[in-house]
Amino acid sequence: MYPGRYAATAPDRPAVHEVATGRVITYRRLEDASVRFAHWLREHGVGVGDHIAVLTVNDATVFELYWGAVRSGVYITLVNTHLAPAEAAYIVDDCDAKVLVVSAPLAQLAGDIVPLTPKVVHRLAFGGPMPGHLVYEDEVAELSTVPPDDQPRGSDMLYSSGTTGRPKGIRPPLSGAQVGDEPGPSLLNTVRGFGFDENTVYLSPAPIYHAAPLRYGASTQALGGTVVLTDRFDPERCLEYIERYRVTHSQWVPTHFVRMLRLPDEVRERYDLSSMKYALHSAAPCPVDVKRALIRWWGEIVYEYFSSTEAIGSTVITPQDWLRKPGSVGRTGGPGTLGIAHICDEAGNELPSGETGVLYFERTDYRLEYHNDPEKTARTRHPVHETWMTTGDLGYLDADGFLFLTGRDNFTIISGGVNIYPQEIENLLALHPAVADVAVVGVPDRDRGERVEAFVQLVPGVAPGDDTERDIIDYCRDRLSSFKCPRRVRFVGDLPRTPTGKMVKGTLRELIDTYADAEAR
Repeated sequence: MYPGRYAATAPDRPAVHEVATGRVITYRRLEDASVRFAHWLREHGVGVGDHIAVLTVNDATVFELYWGAVRSGVYITLVNTHLAPAEAAYIVDDCDAKVLVVSAPLAQLAGDIVPLTPKVVHRLAFGGPMPGHLVYEDEVAELSTVPPDDQPRGSDMLYSSGTTGRPKGIRPPLSGAQVGDEPGPSLLNTVRGFGFDENTVYLSPAPIYHAAPLRYGASTQALGGTVVLTDRFDPERCLEYIERYRVTHSQWVPTHFVRMLRLPDEVRERYDLSSMKYALHSAAPCPVDVKRALIRWWGEIVYEYFSSTEAIGSTVITPQDWLRKPGSVGRTGGPGTLGIAHICDEAGNELPSGETGVLYFERTDYRLEYHNDPEKTARTRHPVHETWMTTGDLGYLDADGFLFLTGRDNFTIISGGVNIYPQEIENLLALHPAVADVAVVGVPDRDRGERVEAFVQLVPGVAPGDDTERDIIDYCRDRLSSFKCPRRVRFVGDLPRTPTGKMVKGTLRELIDTYADAEAR
């Protein structure tokens, strides 16, 4: 499926509302613009299996570029706009992009990466001129709006978050199907399970370069719905957008929930949220009390799913099931899920319910491949079962098959021979009234191998110091076993999270090393 069918049946229906500017992209305009870009790609030698990269703020033009690539058999890679020039250039170069398209607000970053991306043949800029770049609007203005006869289906090729090392591209195989054939985007069955259809109005305040906003937005359009594209997250404005656009589906990360819940009661009660049928969340663990408070406010419309950019599998949990099993991220085998979950020990032996191990998803219809990295690809495979894959998450399945995550294998703290999972501690400390954000890490310790420490960002108005540190540690000891509790709390201005809520553990490790070096001196 692709949006072109709605250009014929509902040409004036909004495909995108760009709230920062008031711009509306109708299905007719989206179809025409994506066809023009498809013709441009062909005229410039970009064909089936080739790559383009896009560096953009949240701009509705991204959907023109996406559908132009997808209807051309081309891979499209969106690049994290918050990366340093060398990091952004690494992705552009690694994905073998022949074309790089950038938005005008990112002119500085785009200019910085020019000498670092020699494989790029054509550079386009939209939203304003940019030195060394062709003007996108001028390039496509006179091209045909008649679709090519042959429209092989392309795909996104997105990169992992890179929270523990350099990000890697997840390259799905191209099906060889035409873009108008069913089923369309691979996520389509999942979003249908959440009630997406042509009447959907979908709001996501996260950066469009991230997997969920891009893929859910494209799936909304494949079904004829409307995307509400924000330029950034603002807690009150998002409530206002839900009311103004009569949003039916929204997508969040737990940090968004926390900030909206902290709005004064009179602000939260000011907006009519009754149009919303599904509020989805994922990407990072959500403290139980935060989610419970949100359900009390929004009602039983808060659905959680667990997946990854790699899309090796997924779970879903309804609000009703979550209230029975708080903390779970759902189970496999139901509508909208991918694969079957298995929990295994380090040798690959499947573990009984209740025991923590490595999470694998069994899929016979998909094989994960990391672009240009066969070694990392090999590490995703189960040692025995060829159709089982993992990205390193740890957890356990209860007797009813519900998945509870405990962390990632490379984040586990081993203290005195005991495995400690930071996520459990982070979920607890996030509820402390003085804590705005927290990361729990293992720090080298001469006696125990590693010790638990917490890096804490305080809420405004709370002063760091010995008393605050003692209060946070005591709060933890009152609720968890003492061996899990931090021995030290480090106060920082900001913690290194991606805009989608994931902790950048590599950057956090640098922060840890900085403190260690200072203490050594």
